[in-house]
Amino acid sequence: MKIKDVCLGITDGSHNPPQGVENSNYLMLSSKNIFDDEITFDSPRYLTQIDFEQENKRSKVKSGDVLLTIVGTVGRVAVVDEKMPQFTLQRSVAVLHPNKDICSSRYLMYALRGKRMYIESRAKGVAQKGIYLKEVADIELQVPEISEQNAIVEVLDKSALIMKFYQQQLQKLDELVKARFVELFGMPGTDAFGWGLVPLGSTCNINPKKSLDSRLVSGAVVSFVPMPAVTEHGEIDATAIKEYDEVKTGFTYFAENDVLFAKITPCMENGKGAVAKGLHNGIGFGSTEFHVLRPISGKTDPYWIYTLTAFSQFRMDAASNMTGSAGQRRVPASFLENYRVSLPPIALQEQFAAFVEQTDKSKVAVQKALDEAQLLFDSLMQKYFG
Repeated sequence: MKIKDVCLGITDGSHNPPQGVENSNYLMLSSKNIFDDEITFDSPRYLTQIDFEQENKRSKVKSGDVLLTIVGTVGRVAVVDEKMPQFTLQRSVAVLHPNKDICSSRYLMYALRGKRMYIESRAKGVAQKGIYLKEVADIELQVPEISEQNAIVEVLDKSALIMKFYQQQLQKLDELVKARFVELFGMPGTDAFGWGLVPLGSTCNINPKKSLDSRLVSGAVVSFVPMPAVTEHGEIDATAIKEYDEVKTGFTYFAENDVLFAKITPCMENGKGAVAKGLHNGIGFGSTEFHVLRPISGKTDPYWIYTLTAFSQFRMDAASNMTGSAGQRRVPASFLENYRVSLPPIALQEQFAAFVEQTDKSKVAVQKALDEAQLLFDSLMQKYFG
């Protein structure tokens, strides 16, 4: 059946969003707030009551509706829950009002996730891709009886719940590391233990020069680390390798135990960064959008530096010092050079690093379980939706 045959209506949000206000109870969301099976309320546009009521006449969002992103990152899909605050939408999101006698909301959500590649292939545009509502309406889905839909949803919901559990465990382990950091050193930018505040640039070398590394000779093989190979949780994939001659110009140089800090928006705000580990021959080259912080032997430990830079307050301070135009804003090296930190004794930093190492072992086990749960979910999606 086509989507238009299982829905009572298909709408989108505002094509000309009204001017926002500083704060209110009337929210407007965009595709940036929609993820798979999740709707966030981070950084909404706040509207006046009059504007909200006018805009809501178009999208008519209510509990049980299915939201599909159709501009920008197309194909993400979620269901509106009755416990959510009331909101309206910008045109980057389509609102599907399912006919509950034919198709349940959650079955429609999963069926659309199964059509992700098709939806992405239909998106057109240069600066920003999008798909028209008419094309959404004509998407064909397998629509079994409601009883079978409910059985499928029950299985997929259980599988998704397992993945969410492991994701929450990883988040708790990250929070545990930051809590230990605060316990030992205080919050970044403060001097809770009276060690004195010094510039971060005096505790490590910012963007060290490759000319000082005698290992960099023609024919040397190094790790290659593009931005996607670094996560928002401190992981790095250094398995890709290239010859030094391929990367010696146009890329950022770093070495084993250096700390990578993503400087460009939105990677910086999202928390991308890592300690460079497992580099081929101990050397790496990667995205020009990394700043590199090299610990000073006997003075600083890489895990102390990385955790310091991973704190949300540090990232917020960095964001407020960005330069450049919208979409290309970057943190200047001068921010890192001049950021004031309290420098703890190296023995205490090493104690913290040992704690991080043990926590990382737990994270590896949880990540393995999460990967297995993801494989199960993917196989079930393939089984039900092809």
